[in-house]
Amino acid sequence: MKVLSLLGVLLSAGIATAQSFSADEVAHWQQQARQITITRDTWGIPHIYGKTDADVVFGALYTQCEDDFARVEANYIDAIGRMAEVDGEGALYHDLRARLFMDSTMAIAQYQKSPAWMKKLLNAFADGANYYLHTHPQVKPRLLTRFKPWMPLMFSEGSIGGNISAVSTDRLKAFYENRKTSQADDFESHYERESVGSNGFAIAPSKSATKNALLLINPHTSFYFRSELQMVSKEGLNAYGAVTWGQFFIYQGFNQNCGWMHTSSYADVMDEFLETIEKKDGKLVYKYGEEWRPVTVEKVLLPYKLGKGVEQREFTIYRTHHGPVVGEKDGKWIALSMMNDGLNALMQSYLRTKAKDYAGYKKVMKLNGNASNNTVFADRKGNIAYWHGNFMPKRDPKFDWEQPVDGSNPETDWKGLHAVEEIVQVKNPATGWIQNCNSTPFTMSGSSSPQKDKFPAYMAPDAENYRGINAARVLAGKPVYTLDSLIAAANDPHLAAFDALIPALLKAYENVTDLSGKQAADVRKAIEVLRAWDKNYGVNSVGTALAIVWGEKMQRMARPRATAGQRLDNLGMTDLVVNNTSAKEKMQTLAEVVDEFERDFGKWNVAWGEMNRFQRLTGQIQETYDDTKPSIAVGFTPSAWGSLAAFGARSYPNTKKRYGYVGNSFVAVVEFGRKVKARAVVTGGSNSNPKSPHFTDQASLYSQGRFRDVWFYPEDIQQHVEKTYHPGE
Repeated sequence: MKVLSLLGVLLSAGIATAQSFSADEVAHWQQQARQITITRDTWGIPHIYGKTDADVVFGALYTQCEDDFARVEANYIDAIGRMAEVDGEGALYHDLRARLFMDSTMAIAQYQKSPAWMKKLLNAFADGANYYLHTHPQVKPRLLTRFKPWMPLMFSEGSIGGNISAVSTDRLKAFYENRKTSQADDFESHYERESVGSNGFAIAPSKSATKNALLLINPHTSFYFRSELQMVSKEGLNAYGAVTWGQFFIYQGFNQNCGWMHTSSYADVMDEFLETIEKKDGKLVYKYGEEWRPVTVEKVLLPYKLGKGVEQREFTIYRTHHGPVVGEKDGKWIALSMMNDGLNALMQSYLRTKAKDYAGYKKVMKLNGNASNNTVFADRKGNIAYWHGNFMPKRDPKFDWEQPVDGSNPETDWKGLHAVEEIVQVKNPATGWIQNCNSTPFTMSGSSSPQKDKFPAYMAPDAENYRGINAARVLAGKPVYTLDSLIAAANDPHLAAFDALIPALLKAYENVTDLSGKQAADVRKAIEVLRAWDKNYGVNSVGTALAIVWGEKMQRMARPRATAGQRLDNLGMTDLVVNNTSAKEKMQTLAEVVDEFERDFGKWNVAWGEMNRFQRLTGQIQETYDDTKPSIAVGFTPSAWGSLAAFGARSYPNTKKRYGYVGNSFVAVVEFGRKVKARAVVTGGSNSNPKSPHFTDQASLYSQGRFRDVWFYPEDIQQHVEKTYHPGE
């Protein structure tokens, strides 16, 4: 149902309306701005100082808007479910997904019940962003001309991305598109969470040259996903690290006492319940035990951009006590349960940045507000630790929680939450090291790892991957670490996937004889390169280029051959390629790679760095790439092959070379001694404006895996000042 309404017209007009604020608001912001000092160092990184935490939050939002307002705004358009208003009808189901779990009415209610200290921070968030808009009238928002203090509570777990990203919009569309009856058509969807990654390492004093704990912070995200800054107040806040655009807490980073690195977790924190639906007396009901309960039914109007105007589409959405209905299977509706507590999540995200040690950090975790992250931790007392997830529902272990369960059976209901002490974790392992690379926690510390049989299967279904294998090998192999050697470990070039793939290819070569002519000669030369290749990446490595492009093609060939239920993780895909493709297919695919290189680059022996490039031209969210314009060679590879330093790249319709778009973002190493020492690097630079000196000033360091010093203390910052100012100046 499409409706053109007065509201739609007003919304359309609001897209182009200039921001307008009252004189009293502006006077209040100006007064607060005088209490805030922003010092940008010579890398352009803001160090924000204020009397109160609220002052610093105000300054943090102001500086983020200075550096990349477009990404700040985009993240909130996404979170509040209004993407279709700027991107058109194609984003409607993205918005519907957001509205199923949280809407502005719910967020406002959470804001109103927030403790006083959090309300101050939420107000400061909105004030800092709005003051930026007031002082920069030339900035034209796509949609949000005013930020509201309840907006950060729209994130179901206090962070951008969140757990709702696992819900398939295709499945939502199949269920909700023009739905008019209570009976379901047969529909089944197996969806995989987007392949994401991060690495976290912690080194105990027993393996540290200085006898201080060390921490590696290495998130893998889409490029320019987070900014780097420092937040310092007289109320005990002094945190440094990566902040997702528009958020007001250090997501991955450290303070003077401890540090935290989050890796994406595959711990089972959400469940699907198959609901038996009937219509009784004209109303929808669902079976629960011996009773029939009413289905909650709600109509929502979602606006979407159409031409120069805005239309709306009406949706009827459904909920049971298990959660919103997100799809259908075998005639039963699927309701989804997950964490949906933006307030506790946001409080936990903020309070952990003020933790003083292991005990303080663990106390904050008792809010159970982190549903999608593992945590690698280190502190100045010498503790290192790991927690696999945080929000963890208790379930009856007799059910298979990797599959939808019978919602009509009360025994499938969640039984509360596991205490922090009950989840998979380790503290101060005897091996002296911890690693997590989105892999199983049962190999996190070598022989000191937790034992799998002591935990319910749903706590850690995560598979092993090649980064985890590589990380465990690297960390176990060195007796003593410094910041320099920890950086070297983070950049270890071995591609463990090819330890199995290359022998399979070489074996295939011995059994295939039907190649001829120049192609046969070139393939023979390529085989000799791969036979001699050490399986390490490098900008000058021809073996890396041949192996990766061949491996990608082989995976695309093998994927459809997977059997039902077969895992398509790193190791599973390698097994498919090795065992489910023929020798002839392996060799024909290598011949295709040789021909492709000849066509695109004029030679078969292309070095990896010739085709794998870093380039930043516009600073826009959707970057463009051009083979004729300057770019930088990068040795890192996609993480699927085992590269710890990840660099996901692809070619575009107008390019032959590949350009990075995901992988290493903010990367740091930290030593927790009497004084914190840290080094870091970000993708390209800290500012999205191509005219800024900080647009690509870190690109060379980043591409080579080199780090710059982090200036944490005022006496160090003052030796590297670019400018100091108050917001609005």
